[in-house]
Amino acid sequence: PDQVILSHSPMKLFSQYHEKRMLVSGQGPLVENARRLGFRNVVTMDELRMAFPVLDIVDLERRLKTTPLPRNDFPAIEGVLLLGEPVRWETNLQLILDVLLSNGTPGTGLAMAPYPHLPVLASNMDLLWMAEAKMPRFGHGTFLLCLETIYRKVTGKELRYVGLMGKPSILTYQYAEDMIRQQAEQRGWTTPIQKLYAVGDNLTSDVYGANLFHQYLQMARHTGAQKLGPEGLWKQRPSTVQSCVSILVCTGVYSPKDPKPALGGEEPPFHGHRDFSLSPGLMEASHIVNDVNEAVQLVFREEGW
Repeated sequence: PDQVILSHSPMKLFSQYHEKRMLVSGQGPLVENARRLGFRNVVTMDELRMAFPVLDIVDLERRLKTTPLPRNDFPAIEGVLLLGEPVRWETNLQLILDVLLSNGTPGTGLAMAPYPHLPVLASNMDLLWMAEAKMPRFGHGTFLLCLETIYRKVTGKELRYVGLMGKPSILTYQYAEDMIRQQAEQRGWTTPIQKLYAVGDNLTSDVYGANLFHQYLQMARHTGAQKLGPEGLWKQRPSTVQSCVSILVCTGVYSPKDPKPALGGEEPPFHGHRDFSLSPGLMEASHIVNDVNEAVQLVFREEGW
């Protein structure tokens, strides 16, 4: 497990929010996952829904037959933690918006929505991902797109994140570099790590992120700037990594059979997150291979192993 990074792993660095009362969205053992990341005061959607049952009424079978007395003993929520796509999207979208528009007290409501809104931390921006179906499925990036669009439609303002993690965020690659360095030190390896290889099946997250990190490394080398996490979250030790190579595999979201735009035709739609602008050069993989095994063999050849 200490060799694995998930999209939300860099949230361990956001210690200034670890003691705040955070509403958490996603699925699986959410409370356990949040606590492993350092968040010690989390509220689940079910807990919020049970405290304020009149908020969740899209599903007619969930609507109450009688109106309960309003509660005033539920502590205010101080932030929102988005760990992955939830199961009941309508409930999560509604309650998250309620929390943001009420400044953490959805049982009371406010005359005017506060802005800037409560801090929002999110991980995993993939719009689509590949499962057993023949076509890609919605990812957490699709849920974020819904939330951002609804918030802008209701308030006229943009939803902002104090932390946005997962590929293609540079913070994710910095975090991975630091973990790889720790693994090398634990094994007594003294040769500096100078090149990282990033293998993935998604142009707008895996390839874009690896190339963005490579671009960042080049800028850091030329300017001599020290590498910092966002907002100075944590300071990396001096980096020896000089490049990051992107390798695209054809066993997932990307398929070599995808139609290419005709000469002079329209560009394909950009599936990346709103906060990462379209940059065609960043979506050109250094190498394209059939599968992960070919990617590993390619790395062996490149490194002369």
